[in-house]
Amino acid sequence: MSRLTAVVGKGLRAVLGLVLLVLGYAGFFALSASMARYPVVLPKDEAPRWARGAFHVHTTRSDGRGTPEEVAAAAKAAGLDFVVLTDHNDFALRAPAYVQGVLLVPGVEISTSDGHLVAFGMSRPLEGMRAWMPPGDAVRAVAAAGGTAVLAHPVQKRNPWKDEASAKEVPGFELYSADTFFRHAVRNPVSRLVPAVGASLANPVHGVMVLVAPEPEPTARFLELSSERARVAFCAHDAHGLPPYRAVFESLAMYLPPEQVPFPLPPDAKEAAEQVSRALGGGQSLCAFRALGEPGGFALEGLDAVRREAHVGDTLTVRLPGLPDAESVQVRVWGSARLGADGRSVELTEPGVAQVEVWVRAPGRFFGTEWRPWLVPSPVRVLPRGPGI
Repeated sequence: MSRLTAVVGKGLRAVLGLVLLVLGYAGFFALSASMARYPVVLPKDEAPRWARGAFHVHTTRSDGRGTPEEVAAAAKAAGLDFVVLTDHNDFALRAPAYVQGVLLVPGVEISTSDGHLVAFGMSRPLEGMRAWMPPGDAVRAVAAAGGTAVLAHPVQKRNPWKDEASAKEVPGFELYSADTFFRHAVRNPVSRLVPAVGASLANPVHGVMVLVAPEPEPTARFLELSSERARVAFCAHDAHGLPPYRAVFESLAMYLPPEQVPFPLPPDAKEAAEQVSRALGGGQSLCAFRALGEPGGFALEGLDAVRREAHVGDTLTVRLPGLPDAESVQVRVWGSARLGADGRSVELTEPGVAQVEVWVRAPGRFFGTEWRPWLVPSPVRVLPRGPGI
């Protein structure tokens, strides 16, 4: 019995030592988080206010932790104007509504046999819907209902989109996903998850931003699909309440340019939801990691802004918002383009598609900094230069 007692005692001491080690490790990141300062880019006083909201949010109608009313309260506390609710397989055509001053826009995340599809902006009921239906049928049903379809976390290891034919027909693509960042952190507990948990103890927004670790696969897949037809880039909260809704809402948002959607939104919920849905699906919306700074004043000039097209040989100019530090902000490009020597102009080099993003040196997991995406517009299709152009 004494030997058993000794073994048990040794095991308990080992577990206690491990717990203390994890707590100390997490506490180190809590200390660094208490010194993290946001926003990184300060706004200009005269910068226009863009309507901002959360896209792809779950409630207790499916697997979310909060009711629609609680989600609206979190959105209001975070300073959002709208939330696109997308509960799993919630096929009822719900009416948009203002709750606590926040516009709740109805949508749905459809579970197909080959991946998940987010849909919003439907003017008519979805017909023939069921969980795990063929992906092509779901895509066609959304189009028939007048809605916009978006590939949800399309290259996520847990729930990727596997059907190539239907992927080519979907206009929207979740280029950055908070849920995917979280799942990536779970697979990397020492380097990502524990630092994020520790940071959240002192600074919940920094805890979410620590999770932001972009990988190359989504961009590569996005460019591949965008070369065939115009696509819309989305930053998806895919919020379920863990991390907390408010912290995720304060970290990133979809923004609508004021020349397309005036701020404040119209008081009539139906009219406001139509404007929001049209802007989100039209390609002029902007994904922004808002903890880093507001996008008011941002512009990508030199293209057809509505069609998001330009020609080989054209030069685009990136107008940065706020008061950026030149050494802390980078313009990054992928695809059929190269960055000019001034670091702000983008030269279109060949037919195809160009993705232009603005990245910022942000507070890191430790006491240094890490480069993180800040402003993410939809891609630009680069057309051949025809005769006389």
